[in-house]
Amino acid sequence: MSSIPKTEQSASSQGFRKTGEQAISQTPLHPRRRSRRIMVGPVPVGGGAPISVQSMTNTVTADINATLQQIAELAAAGCDIVRVAVPSQDDADALPIIAKKSPIPVIADIHFQSKYVFQAIDAGCAAVRVNPGNIRKFDQVGPEICKAATDAGISLRIGVNAGSLDKDIYARYGGPTPEALVASALKEAHMFEDVGFHDFKISVKHHDPVTTVQTYRLLASKGDWPLHLGVTEAGPAWQGTIKSCLAFGALLAEGIGDTIRVSLSAPPVEEVKVGCKILEYLGLRQRHFDIISCPSCGRAQVDVIELAKEVTEGLKDITAPIRVAVMGCIVNGPGEAREADLGVASGNGKGQIIIKGKVVQTVPEDQIVPTLLERAKEIAAQMDAKAAVQGETLPEVGPMVVPVTGRAS
Repeated sequence: MSSIPKTEQSASSQGFRKTGEQAISQTPLHPRRRSRRIMVGPVPVGGGAPISVQSMTNTVTADINATLQQIAELAAAGCDIVRVAVPSQDDADALPIIAKKSPIPVIADIHFQSKYVFQAIDAGCAAVRVNPGNIRKFDQVGPEICKAATDAGISLRIGVNAGSLDKDIYARYGGPTPEALVASALKEAHMFEDVGFHDFKISVKHHDPVTTVQTYRLLASKGDWPLHLGVTEAGPAWQGTIKSCLAFGALLAEGIGDTIRVSLSAPPVEEVKVGCKILEYLGLRQRHFDIISCPSCGRAQVDVIELAKEVTEGLKDITAPIRVAVMGCIVNGPGEAREADLGVASGNGKGQIIIKGKVVQTVPEDQIVPTLLERAKEIAAQMDAKAAVQGETLPEVGPMVVPVTGRAS
């Protein structure tokens, strides 16, 4: 196994950005499943470490500038770890520069060609995703891959997808059932463990959220590997978000899962936004800006949909944990607004601006949005100043990196 000091030394030399975000590793809903810890660069995965958010670039990796630009956008959105595809020699050749300049750890995603695995390790990638089922002659090259990863102090990810299940296992179980997916994952895990390599995490992905939950529950009961959660081929943004929230919510609420990737047919940044919010709302990541807004209904005396949209857009760059309530009538409006840091109860062509439960201002309807934005920014600045005086750092939107002093059991 790689040692923690070696990994930390490697991470430090690459200059990964640290945010100082509070390390939240325990959901209030259920104790975390005990898993062993691996490192992806400076980001710990498993062993009680905070759950990290991953995504994957959709650029051609050989286009170094485009890939680094997208990685920067992902990091700004809160991504902790990024994966890049390596289907060609040109992509493999680009890895040294990308791994060196990326602000967050880079995982090389490799299929079929084992030579790219060794190039990725030599390039300084923080980890490599390999699928033993489609690496040519894995029985021969597997031990060499494990030795190279050990020598470099990096981890690996192995994974099973319903669409690429081993043919024999598929036939034995009659399809990509939870039992079939777990059998395939165990087979791959034993390939690594049989040669003494343990620094890997496992994913067992399916497009159906119910099957996904059943599969991860079963795998979690079989060993202490850190688990990478994912609903594969989840679909367009709205559909994939629902599927991911269902599967991740169920599993994370049971303490299962150590790192997540939301898979959407959408720009990668959208995956990160959804992943971060899932963790925030489960109490597994410190909350950033949050908006409370009432649904559209016949009682509303303003266009709540447009009002909430404008406020959300205007405060999208706020990183302080401010909660803003946008309410459209007097039924629930005042009460909900009192529970927020800042709110508005709207009606009769005007809006009551409420701060910490007190009405501080009444403005015409056309001034609600600019007034809310101005007040919100003032409160956010006060939060930042208070944190600075107390010697704390409010979380930036960016990768969550926490110090590691030892390996968890």
